Amino acid sequence: MNEKFFIEVNCQQKCHGEARVCGDVFISRRIKEEGRIIVVLSDGMGHGIKANMLGILTATLAVNFTQEHKSVQKITEIIMKTLPVDSVKQMNYSTFTIVEIDVEGEVRILEYENPKTLILRGVHLYEPEWNCVVLEGEKYAGKEVLTTTFRPLKEDRIIFCSDGVTQSGLGSERFPIGWGLDNLQKFVEESVKEEHDISAVKLGSKVINKANQNDNFHPLDDISCGVIYFRDPRKLMIFSGPPQDPANDAMFTGLLKHFDGKKIVCGATTGDMVAREWGEEITDSKVMLDRELPPVSYMNGVDLITEGILTLSKVSELLKKYNNNYQLGKGPADEIIRYILDSDEIHFLVGTNINVAHQDPTLPVELELRRTVVHRIARTLEEKFLKEVTMKFY
Repeated sequence: MNEKFFIEVNCQQKCHGEARVCGDVFISRRIKEEGRIIVVLSDGMGHGIKANMLGILTATLAVNFTQEHKSVQKITEIIMKTLPVDSVKQMNYSTFTIVEIDVEGEVRILEYENPKTLILRGVHLYEPEWNCVVLEGEKYAGKEVLTTTFRPLKEDRIIFCSDGVTQSGLGSERFPIGWGLDNLQKFVEESVKEEHDISAVKLGSKVINKANQNDNFHPLDDISCGVIYFRDPRKLMIFSGPPQDPANDAMFTGLLKHFDGKKIVCGATTGDMVAREWGEEITDSKVMLDRELPPVSYMNGVDLITEGILTLSKVSELLKKYNNNYQLGKGPADEIIRYILDSDEIHFLVGTNINVAHQDPTLPVELELRRTVVHRIARTLEEKFLKEVTMKFY
């Protein structure tokens, strides 16, 4: 993460018609040891399984060779050589956009036949200098790749999409030649003016919903919109488990109290400890929204209190399954995930005192120690969701 701001990355998608598989493929990867983020959106020709497989092949090659610091020319040539060519249209079966952000915060964009990437600086379009690389190989001679490099500022946004967005509404009375890049630009500028801190998730969703509306809610193509947003981080602390040494209760509940962000406490014993040290009272909810978990509780100064290890274990499982089409429920684990998804930095403060209740042999065999579950959640958040995660055990 750049020292000045957090980098939020998200892509929202809708499939063509009634298709269950999207022919557009989005892959993001954080190379933690190098401080780099690589994001790829690939659009496989057509839709359905075939398009999806071509998109996966393209996006995977793009991510892997970008990670290896290959040049623009080399990355593109390797992808072109690997992809099949339509025998009738003489076109490659996939297009792509690659966005790479390095440890110094510099952004490099490489674009092949996807709609032009938009960069917003505040609420206005920012136009860095774009270069055109003309390929020379026999199979792809004359093909053009656009590339640019720039240094982002806080509140910059990068918006990139598949042609399902810009061609939405094609053939309609209002958009006979499609919605177009100019209309997309106006739409995102107006969206940011209306809500200056709109998240990448929400802005991408608005674009996708608008394109879907243009197609009369029956998409004529796969629709994808990726957004990268450079902003101040949104912070969340998840506090679970009493410390091994009770003498540390006041110190660690103090860390929670003075934390600048959202706060969740997982565990009845932990909640009682916080309430005691803060001089507050806990209010228990009587509504059971998840048959597998106890109801949530509330206390001044904390956004949410839940049961401990069972809830964290379910959070871990739900995060593995979660995608843009997954519908979260209303239970405690689902609520924690909503807080997590709306945050950039997740800080775990985890006690290592053994809860004797968890030594009961009648409890489910999959019940794990809190430390193991937290490590599993952290790994998923870093690898799948590109979150910044810290863990402190005490």
